Amino acid sequence: MIILGIILLVVGFVTGLSILWTIGLILAVIGAIFWIMGSMGHAVAGHRRYW
Repeated sequence: MIILGIILLVVGFVTGLSILWTIGLILAVIGAIFWIMGSMGHAVAGHRRYW
């Protein structure tokens, strides 16, 4: 999810489409939150770890 968010950020920046920039930012932030929660031992979406 983080990688997809970064790809959308780059594509949105290059093409000038602000909707891709916004969606990429949201995906990157949500992916980072899931990653942090998974590394702290919290279950994320029914899984003990989230990579």
